[in-house]
Amino acid sequence: MVRHMKYSEAFLTGCDETAEWMLPWFFENYKKYNKHPLVFANFGVSKDALKMINENVHAVMDLSEWKGKGWFLKPKAMLNCPAHKTVWLDTDCEILGNLSKVFKEIEPEKLSMVEDKPWTQRRKEIWHNSGVVGFQDKPIILKMWNQQVEANPVVGDQEVLHSMLNPITKITYIKDLPHKYNVLRIDLMDGRKPDDALIIHWTGKKGKEEIRRKMDA
Repeated sequence: MVRHMKYSEAFLTGCDETAEWMLPWFFENYKKYNKHPLVFANFGVSKDALKMINENVHAVMDLSEWKGKGWFLKPKAMLNCPAHKTVWLDTDCEILGNLSKVFKEIEPEKLSMVEDKPWTQRRKEIWHNSGVVGFQDKPIILKMWNQQVEANPVVGDQEVLHSMLNPITKITYIKDLPHKYNVLRIDLMDGRKPDDALIIHWTGKKGKEEIRRKMDA
């Protein structure tokens, strides 16, 4: 775990060995536009990957002893990130520009997230996507999310969070981020890409195929 340091603002990402192949692409895109501290949560990467990670981030948190799939460790990584304001980024997020203004969108005691419009449209209830999550310090909802993930890790971290909230508690605990900070692959299919998109989130198997195509190119 990271000790003896505290950032005012930091971005946070993380993965295990199954997703580490995306990291060179993720780091290249991040560093092209951003200078904010980047913290990495190690969910169990290989030794070779860890060497490369240390060369590209400001700090590494070791969560490799914790069991479970990587996405279920996201709330724990967020709780342990040494920053006053933190923004989590999934490693399948393609960063297209400077993200520094996202920290102005963060409010105390809330998770700042983009509405998952494809899920909202298809499931007829409001969903938020957990690929990009901003927060200040350690809000109670983040602690509750981590506890629920540990107690009942079903489907994915986004589904666990959604199951905890109703329309009223969503207003209490979720702050809507502008769409440009998390444009989903299915948003592109549905014709919903904003002109000022800063992050394209390549979700699912088809998204990973697109990332591999970009890396090969």
